[in-house]
Amino acid sequence: MRSLAGKTVFISGASRGIGLAIAERAARDGANVVIAAKTADPNPKLPGTIYSAAEAVEAAGGRALPVVCDIRDAGQIEAAVAAAVATFGGIDICVNNASAISLSGTLATEPKRYDLMHQINARGTFFVSRACIPHLRRSANPHVLNLSPPLDLNPAFFAPHAAYTLAKFSMSLYAMAMAEEFRRDGIAFNTLWPRTLVATAALQAIPGASGVVDQARTPAIMADAAHVILTRDSRSFSGQHCIDDQVLASVGVTDLSGYRVKAGDGPLMEDLFIPASMPPPAGVKS
Repeated sequence: MRSLAGKTVFISGASRGIGLAIAERAARDGANVVIAAKTADPNPKLPGTIYSAAEAVEAAGGRALPVVCDIRDAGQIEAAVAAAVATFGGIDICVNNASAISLSGTLATEPKRYDLMHQINARGTFFVSRACIPHLRRSANPHVLNLSPPLDLNPAFFAPHAAYTLAKFSMSLYAMAMAEEFRRDGIAFNTLWPRTLVATAALQAIPGASGVVDQARTPAIMADAAHVILTRDSRSFSGQHCIDDQVLASVGVTDLSGYRVKAGDGPLMEDLFIPASMPPPAGVKS
């Protein structure tokens, strides 16, 4: 398997959860990791700051640059990217991980929450990608990875929480569009989504969700799947919508029991937006 040694990885929302797990996995290869997130001061409700994430990256063997960045602000995005380039000399990989969620129906979704989801998930992803692309063009194997679901227009995915679904699917649509727009530049644009719930602080903050954590997997499964994608040839692997277990199975990893939050063989809860056309790979355990 290829390595991310010496690569510079720009990750939005990497102060905790899946973003931090991806950062630590890249760091184990010796990558440079830009932690671009809002949290500079400890939050009693959500653990982790850009500085604690940077410490974790360096403890794992990488170099870290913590940057305060609210991706709703295009100026802050441009400043964060400029700092990354000034510190590490360029950007090889962009991971659009930052996201906002509200599993509310249409009548229960107020304007403030709607705007937050679309400004972070859709608009933020667009402008983070846009800011990184000029630097990615100079990389030998450039990748953009959006943590968003496969595109499937099943109405069942939209009806319960239309605003959130549209915001997340916008990330996937941008990946599809940009994969074609920048194909000649050799920049890969792909998406990655978990088959099961992933135990993050954000999941536990959703009302009523803390009770299902034992039916989830750890963020490490997404980090390992992301590593597989980000070390592939960007010119031959682009425009793909990926599910974590399918990615791992493609490189021979079929025993996923080590990713469970709670050991055993109990049922795991499927995440949102899993198409019927993308079943678990044959032979995958747990």
